[in-house]
Amino acid sequence: MKTALLIILIISSFVLISAILLSPGKTAGMSGAIAGGAETLFGKKKAKGFEGALEKATKISGVLFMLSAFVYSIV
Repeated sequence: MKTALLIILIISSFVLISAILLSPGKTAGMSGAIAGGAETLFGKKKAKGFEGALEKATKISGVLFMLSAFVYSIV
């Protein structure tokens, strides 16, 4: 049980680190913040593609990492 949790923890941490490092930066200043909010509001954000896949991988691996770390600390 502990070994399986440790393996899940290590794999999810590697996926989380790589997804964060591969994601593009959002340093466009104030104009980028305003335009980014408008793009999200009106649905112009590219949900499909590489950025969408990285966002989804980051969310899933983050949740998996937190849950496995919590369960591993209890066991």
